[in-house]
Amino acid sequence: MDITKQNRLQAAGWKVGTAADFLELTPEESTIIEMRVMLSHHLKERRKGLMTQAELATKIGSSQPRIAMAENGDSSVSIELLIRAMLATGASAQEIGQIIASAA
Repeated sequence: MDITKQNRLQAAGWKVGTAADFLELTPEESTIIEMRVMLSHHLKERRKGLMTQAELATKIGSSQPRIAMAENGDSSVSIELLIRAMLATGASAQEIGQIIASAA
């Protein structure tokens, strides 16, 4: 949101903040969410050029709907599954570490 709009809203009595403020997330929770989003996004982009969701699911012993959930950042999908899926697409531990570090 641009600063002019933010100032107008605040002058009208509105409280302006972030989603993390609204949800009362700790900095740690916000970072974990950002990591999950970044891993999900990169997984989807990597997987698209290499294989179908079903093929990836078979490769890691999961299901196609679970891969779809992983690619969409569903909170029920563990970060471990995201990392396993990334590794199965050929991502190196260093690449995954860079993705995670960029979220911090």
